[in-house]
Amino acid sequence: MTTVLNAPQAQVFEYLADIEHLPEWATEFARELKREGDDYKVVNGLGEFFFEIRADRASGVIDMLAGPTKREMAVFPTRAVALPDGRTAYSFTMFQGPGMTDELFEAQHASLRREFANIERLLDRSSAVNPAARGSA
Repeated sequence: MTTVLNAPQAQVFEYLADIEHLPEWATEFARELKREGDDYKVVNGLGEFFFEIRADRASGVIDMLAGPTKREMAVFPTRAVALPDGRTAYSFTMFQGPGMTDELFEAQHASLRREFANIERLLDRSSAVNPAARGSA
């Protein structure tokens, strides 16, 4: 899934690579974000999961990992790519894992679409909903 945001790549990358911002935009996946020592966990309708972000500013890669244990983490590759006109393409890849029903996968995809609307509302400078972001550089 990809959206094009009217915001510079550095702004999009910094926001989405910061784990503390996760509950602001991933309102269904991360209904709660908890710290357990050096680890983070998200809490949602499916339970509680370890969560981490591995980000690389140079490439724009923001890999998000989640799983029931630290040894069973699934990767959700994402990337913020600068476009020539100053906008940013943000892509999020989902995989249907072994044993995941089509219904669950489709429900998670629908949830991601709603969370992309949150990203657009929070980061797209052309959004009338977010005049502060619209005026930022």
